[in-house]
Amino acid sequence: MMRVRFELAPLEKVVPWGEHRRLHWFGLTQGWYCLEVGGVELLRYAERNTNSIGAGSAAVTSCVDYYVVRLWEDLLAVLPSALEPVPDDLAKFFTAGAEEWVDTGDPDLLDNPAVEAASEAYSLRWTDTSYLRFGPAFRWWRTLGPEDTVTVAWQFTPDPDGEITFSAPLSGLRTVSTEEFVSAVADFDHRLLQAMQERVDHLAVAGVVPGIELDIPALIREQAQRRTWLPRALARQDDTDWAAVRAGAAILAPHLA
Repeated sequence: MMRVRFELAPLEKVVPWGEHRRLHWFGLTQGWYCLEVGGVELLRYAERNTNSIGAGSAAVTSCVDYYVVRLWEDLLAVLPSALEPVPDDLAKFFTAGAEEWVDTGDPDLLDNPAVEAASEAYSLRWTDTSYLRFGPAFRWWRTLGPEDTVTVAWQFTPDPDGEITFSAPLSGLRTVSTEEFVSAVADFDHRLLQAMQERVDHLAVAGVVPGIELDIPALIREQAQRRTWLPRALARQDDTDWAAVRAGAAILAPHLA
């Protein structure tokens, strides 16, 4: 099972940007979200002071508080590469972390086209949450045997002061069917865009409070444009040179060959 749980902050709680107090589509997605994959909640804090959180939903208050669209953008950006099947003999390379590679600072490696191909194929399946303090990095890849599945691996960087901790293990991986993966992304897309449509429609009628800048026509245009992102991501097909990736992986991680 894979699912994104989220809640948008009430409009009166959304914080305008900058000294001119501007609002825009991205900023209006301020809220809380968690990512659940295979029974593990990857974006939930282990301990969280919720006194200042006004979501009103106990199920959401310990989730990360940021702009919900950021996770949406990351998932749609990685979707085409995550859906391109990885050859069976390269599954170990994508499962292993880059920390298992040989020293990539070697100048000979930097100029090697095969190494570049392997590094690019790896990085296209990688996303991070560097906008969060000590948030996790993710890797997503698809394999076809013995079943058609997408695997996500994650890695947290521990907070040395121990102030920020997440409920998930520091590292791990979970696998879901490819159908579940696509359905979860599409469901997240549908729910977020529906929630934002309601927000856009409300603001188009009611406007914003005095002292806040918001370009309503631009907001309406962006809402319509954002609806095209998922279809375009699903339509895009990667065409990786797996022979080159295979050669580069043998150099970067010979013990996995």
